[in-house]
Amino acid sequence: MSRLLRSRLIWPVAVLLVLLVINVSVVPGFLTVTVRDGHLFGSLVDIARNGAPTLIIAVAMTLVIATRGIDLSVGAVGAIAGALTCSIIIDAPDPGSPATVAAAIGISLVLALALGLWNGALVAALGLQPIVATLILMTAGRGVAMLITEGQIVTVNSPAFKVIGSGFLLGVPVPVLIAVAVVVLAAVLTRRTALGLLIESVGINPEASRQAGIRSRGLVIGVYVACALAAALAGLVLTSNQTAADANNTGLFIELDAILAVVIGGTSLAGGRYSLAGTVVGALVIQTLVTTVYTVGIPPIVTMIFKAAVITAVCLLQSPATTATLARWRRSLRGSPPAGAAPPPPSTPLVQGSGAKVALR
Repeated sequence: MSRLLRSRLIWPVAVLLVLLVINVSVVPGFLTVTVRDGHLFGSLVDIARNGAPTLIIAVAMTLVIATRGIDLSVGAVGAIAGALTCSIIIDAPDPGSPATVAAAIGISLVLALALGLWNGALVAALGLQPIVATLILMTAGRGVAMLITEGQIVTVNSPAFKVIGSGFLLGVPVPVLIAVAVVVLAAVLTRRTALGLLIESVGINPEASRQAGIRSRGLVIGVYVACALAAALAGLVLTSNQTAADANNTGLFIELDAILAVVIGGTSLAGGRYSLAGTVVGALVIQTLVTTVYTVGIPPIVTMIFKAAVITAVCLLQSPATTATLARWRRSLRGSPPAGAAPPPPSTPLVQGSGAKVALR
């Protein structure tokens, strides 16, 4: 029980359960999952599917934040990937061909890789602050997407492309499978190899890591490339689900949701240790919160305020002050002295002397 209370995941999980209880109280069948035509349907399935793009980006964002970085350009990169993919598909001789879709996706991912190298080089090689370096692409990226689409919303009618955002595989939505694959890949690469330890070491002390022989520049560039690729993948999911490329709105503010998911999951913005499991829970909290807003019937005009209030509450529950208060409460339950209290004086030893007990002063 004590170990459970010390876990940084306890509050995000508790908030997630509270949100689910609220939804069940309003819609009794909220947790029901049904099978229709061999596909899974239900509110929980919708939460997983709609939250998949945020989770995909949040997993890569976790690694960036672990190196003391931040990436504000993920929304713009997703918009660029979606715009380029749709433009290539509609200009191709056979827009509905799976080969055409695969080629368009491949070209978009290569461009995303180049954008990730750009961000990583600005941060690692030129020494720009991550928030400034990625803000450049955040600002220019939407303009690049607008240039690709010539300021128009590009609609694509391609069944092969539509599968990415709204298709099913073995009854499970494809976006959910993509998100699970990203989480598993990140977990295997960072927890089953030394890569995760190296990322944490760079985040804790970059200079000491460099002097220890770790190629910190390469690692930093690598996590920004991974983040750009994840952003492009999320952008493709969003664009496919909409069957259209909207340079202005695709992935708008998704970088904020991804960062919030990472923070809610317990990863510190100061870098160092991180939690992929916490990021998964954080992304589910974000999407469940959005679903709760619609389920409860909160007016759209106060939606962002309600969302901010819940996220603030979760962050406050995870704050050092709250953690210290809980620690004092646990010690009081065990009857232990408070931290920093002086230990009790040792019992006074006695020695025998001339038939009488003499206390040693």
